[in-house]
Amino acid sequence: MAAEVTSTILNIEPIDLEYAGLKKDSLKGEVAVVTGGASNVGLGYARAIAWAGAKVVVADINEEAGRETERVINAENGPDTALFVKTDVTKEEDVKNLAAKAFEKFGKVDILLNNAMNMRLNGPVLSSPVSDLDQSYAISARGVMLAVKEFVPGMIERRHGVVTYSATQFHYCPPMVGGTIYTAGKAAATSIMMSLANEVKGTGVHVFCLTPAGVGRFDFSKFDPSKLPPPPEGMKMPKEMPKFDPSMFAMPGFHSMIPPEAAGAAMVYCILHAEELHGSGIIINDAFEAMNYPYPNPATVRKMESRRLNDMELTMIFCNMGPGFKK
Repeated sequence: MAAEVTSTILNIEPIDLEYAGLKKDSLKGEVAVVTGGASNVGLGYARAIAWAGAKVVVADINEEAGRETERVINAENGPDTALFVKTDVTKEEDVKNLAAKAFEKFGKVDILLNNAMNMRLNGPVLSSPVSDLDQSYAISARGVMLAVKEFVPGMIERRHGVVTYSATQFHYCPPMVGGTIYTAGKAAATSIMMSLANEVKGTGVHVFCLTPAGVGRFDFSKFDPSKLPPPPEGMKMPKEMPKFDPSMFAMPGFHSMIPPEAAGAAMVYCILHAEELHGSGIIINDAFEAMNYPYPNPATVRKMESRRLNDMELTMIFCNMGPGFKK
């Protein structure tokens, strides 16, 4: 178990993934780069990967949070476990500097976890400036491609590596969280990732996406379900909605749908099973089910009716977005 460390800057809880069925040194000897690794789900990823024994390079634009993340991870796991590098993933010079610092410190990178995004770029098409869309693409699609070009060639050369991305839904659909501009950038980056999976097939590098839906700390005492937007046209809703009970999501010390530490556990599990996931995506609840993870408990983990698409279905996914001529 990692040492219990507190922070006045970061919103964290103690982390111990043995109860999730993970082994302490399961990623020993690996080196990971986590973009957007100093807050929310990215912070959960970085701490969990370090807990599992890997070295972690945290890339983030927020210098104060990034340096505190480095301190926390090193305090939890020992000195020289983590390195923070201030990085704007939209800038090629910053990503090249990130790679140079990572290689200088640890000599290699085995895991590239693309997570950086600006949640404020979350508006609708008609009322958002085009500059928001430009920035969404710059962080997600451009940032992913820049990082891939810096780190993946070395993985291919060593015939060993994992590349993953925090994806989201394909398009905005109320009452889901991701707005139009946000999901547009994410969709572009997800397409890049799935193309990369085919480009590196057979090289020992495995590529997949994880959708960390519902991750974050949320105070349900302020939640009013009556203020949710109406469901999309055609969506069938149950005649009687179950009574909302915040306690089903409760964890010691806070209320959260899925705490970042739990998302980190799911990511470690997926990295360990990256070969099986290659060329596909998985939503976090499916990961919890696969790992038989007792969070919050089996009765409250909603089963998702998802399945793995074959390569042609995935290739044509944007062409099959609706009913077409059929009603």
